[in-house]
Amino acid sequence: MTNVVADTAAAVAEAKARIVEPRKIASGFSWPECPRWHDGALWFTDMYTSTLKTLDADGNATVVVDASGRRAGTDVPIHLGGFGWLPDGRLIVTSMREKLVLVHGGKGPDDLEVLADVSALAPAPINDMVVDAEGRAYVTQLGFDLFAGAEPVASPIIVVEPDGTVSTADEVGPLMCANGITISADGTKVFTAEVTAQRLTVIDRAADGSLSNPRPFAACPFLPDGIGLDAEGGVWAAMPGSGYVARFTEDGMTDAVPVPLENGVASACLLGGPDRTTLYMTVGVEVFDFEKSAREALGTIWVADVSVSGGETRP
Repeated sequence: MTNVVADTAAAVAEAKARIVEPRKIASGFSWPECPRWHDGALWFTDMYTSTLKTLDADGNATVVVDASGRRAGTDVPIHLGGFGWLPDGRLIVTSMREKLVLVHGGKGPDDLEVLADVSALAPAPINDMVVDAEGRAYVTQLGFDLFAGAEPVASPIIVVEPDGTVSTADEVGPLMCANGITISADGTKVFTAEVTAQRLTVIDRAADGSLSNPRPFAACPFLPDGIGLDAEGGVWAAMPGSGYVARFTEDGMTDAVPVPLENGVASACLLGGPDRTTLYMTVGVEVFDFEKSAREALGTIWVADVSVSGGETRP
């Protein structure tokens, strides 16, 4: 791990990336993930407590979605992942190990129904998700059981239509552990992090929502995880285990936020705040031991002030 940190620091120095210092704003979470900015607040999943939360300006968290009741009668862990909003305002979220996309009805934290079952298209847990303006969801998946030590394999992006119909983005083809996923403000581009390929990939998106023409956007010095897009086409990527969250363009790394590993592992990031120039970063401590992560609650949220807004990009 020390070599990873040193190698990433060397890549930051070689790129002459601008260093942006972060600050911690909240703590007490299991494995926080998938930050979103919506209705003037930060939203994120507290993965190993089966909840989705919002954070106020004072760092106080409120449970908005509680899927813990779904644990009854099953040995499948209930871990919420990527989420977004349908045009009618309802929230949808991935239940990663159930391989379901759930819709939150809003009548209470546990008001959840199944929008789509994608298990036939997913050999292993599903992951992050972004929702377009029409309510179509693009779901990424690991493609292999990371937690059982399986070898990485390529797998496709899953597309969930607003009516729950599911398919795969066959013109894109299988990707190497696609994770974080975003849509440009004009809707013509989708960006995703191919974790085990150590790269960010850009994909064309047509007016009908179909995806095609995947191609490398930027190489990363270490495994990219959650990502956020800015209004100038720069992609912020968390690189767990490297000690950095960094911004990339087609010309390379431009900015870097150091998050030393003694604070935890930065797993995801997104631009939020009133003008979307605040980079929110989720930082976890224990990803493999679900119970320990929930019990110790050492996860934190960090922010950094950046110069380029997220604009109207999604999520």
